[in-house]
Amino acid sequence: MKADALSPRQLFDGKMHYEIPPFQRPYVWNEEDQWAPLWADVVRVAESRVVAAGAEPTVPHHFLGAVVYESKPPVVGDVTRHMVIDGQQRMTTLQLMIDAVQAAVAERGHDLLAEDLEELILNRSSAFRGKPERFKLSPSKHDRPAFAQAMDPKPDWVGEHRIVSAHEFFSNEARAWLTGTPDADGNAPPGTEKARAAALSAALRDGLYIVAINLTGHDDSQLIFETLNDRGTPLLKADLIKNWVFQQGAKVSADVEDWSETHWVDFDDDWWRAEIVQGRHQRSRIDIFVQYWLTMRLSDEVKTEQVFRVFTEYAAPCMRSLEGANQLLSEFRRDADTYRALANLPEDTAQGSFYSRVIETMGLAATSPLLLWLLSDKHKVPEKQIETALGALESWVMRRTLLRMTMKDVNKTMVSILKLLERSPIETAGDTVRSFLSAQRADARLWPTDDTMKAELPSLKLYGYLRQTRLRVVLEAIERKLRTEFHENVALPAKLEIEHVMPQSWQTHWNPEPRLPPEQAADRDRRIQTLGNLTLVSKSLNGALSNRPWTDTAAAGMTSGGEVGLGKRSLLEKYSLLVLSKDLIKEHPDAWSDGDIEARAAELTGHICEVWIGPPADAQALETIRQDGSSIPSQQTWSRAPTNASHDLV
Repeated sequence: MKADALSPRQLFDGKMHYEIPPFQRPYVWNEEDQWAPLWADVVRVAESRVVAAGAEPTVPHHFLGAVVYESKPPVVGDVTRHMVIDGQQRMTTLQLMIDAVQAAVAERGHDLLAEDLEELILNRSSAFRGKPERFKLSPSKHDRPAFAQAMDPKPDWVGEHRIVSAHEFFSNEARAWLTGTPDADGNAPPGTEKARAAALSAALRDGLYIVAINLTGHDDSQLIFETLNDRGTPLLKADLIKNWVFQQGAKVSADVEDWSETHWVDFDDDWWRAEIVQGRHQRSRIDIFVQYWLTMRLSDEVKTEQVFRVFTEYAAPCMRSLEGANQLLSEFRRDADTYRALANLPEDTAQGSFYSRVIETMGLAATSPLLLWLLSDKHKVPEKQIETALGALESWVMRRTLLRMTMKDVNKTMVSILKLLERSPIETAGDTVRSFLSAQRADARLWPTDDTMKAELPSLKLYGYLRQTRLRVVLEAIERKLRTEFHENVALPAKLEIEHVMPQSWQTHWNPEPRLPPEQAADRDRRIQTLGNLTLVSKSLNGALSNRPWTDTAAAGMTSGGEVGLGKRSLLEKYSLLVLSKDLIKEHPDAWSDGDIEARAAELTGHICEVWIGPPADAQALETIRQDGSSIPSQQTWSRAPTNASHDLV
């Protein structure tokens, strides 16, 4: 078995053709989890080369992972063919990214650089013209038309595909970086365009590495592949860190035996070492915590593969003395305890609500460094300021999520806030977070106002676009808001289900003569997926409601669901205890119409704006942030919307 660390120049040199076999899954990588982080890594390597200006760059290369392939016997006049067994996602993405950058470089007139990059994506021989072999890679059959369109676009292309979207993403990012377009924080790429083009091309040719494992010549190549992927327990970043910490402790005469009990013993238990899903990857909790902790401490983004190196660089000055080492490890231990306790925080607190809704349900674990910063004993942020900060950030997340706005910039946004907090008074930390979010104008960071929410949310399709768990959190929050001190102290049951008041299969009982024309039917198909047509019911009631009509008259003779002759309204009235549904029952005795959906959508949007308070309506009257990082206090008081402790979610 031959394994080499190869750059794209080496991987695609000559007449190469990597084939994805038909049994492989289709292309599944996306912007948030893979494209954007990969592009950030490439830019990091390229910027390091620009800044170095001919000297040794601080970030000479970036490892992309591994690819396993099996080479086929060579044929005279043909390309050298390799069957990709594992790593097709990164190989496909790498080709799309190089092609996108090549086109952007060519558009800007850097012809020689464009020619060098073209050698990595095309086999120029006339024998391959018009054939799949003209490309260095051929995806599985399902993805080939989209790949060809991305690499060699035709004007008559119709449709959407992840591969085409990936190419568009890298094209847009490459053009923005080459032309020096500032990011959301106003930071422009370094150097001249000529220097950036040269550095980006060099990074793609020689600054990226893939561990290429060639299984050629082995009868048991499949067994080797399975062994590479399925056997053994991987060494965690935390294991490397522990070894380094204890080695440094021995150098300063620390009682490392005692350290193992006072500072590290818990990190070796199953909870910390358990792997949890993060995006499309699984990582141990301890490795995730260390990454977040470093981000919090450094106010800078820390990549997964850099955790060990960054930790040792950060901790090294403290580990030179026994006193410094003990202080660092004590702070690390206390912050770890805070992190572990997050999942058990009461949901009627700002911290508990934020963890449950934002980190768990919305899946935005990237906000964890900011949450840790606010809760860390090191900073001692006043409780009211914690509520203000987390209330603002939760509102920012929920409003953007409901409007289906991109969340790809969350990592950088958190780093920007952390940098600002380090320069601001602790006593106004929450006001600083709120001010920062309120002042954002870039699309990737905008905090939607009440006017924006009321103008856009009622007509947006939510069901089918947002996960049901996320929609359920929104509807549960509205239910809690609608309850008053006069309602019974009854907690909401776990895992209520989303129910369409007007069913998705409305044509059966909700389309009397004369039938809706096609355009109106299509409009209804959209409307029934909006906020105004959704409510919460138990799993059992959901099955009974099914596609029933609204009234008992229309449901006469129906026996499905075990309730003879009852319409949806009567079933809700009989079994649902939620305030959310009682308004439906009371105000619509005879019908539930398209107009009713629109009116209720507007009403529920108003409740959402009160649950998750947004930025001031007059954005120009916001408090400002001085260039030195200090904030001008606002005269307007603000905090998270109060919760009713008696209505805790299970």
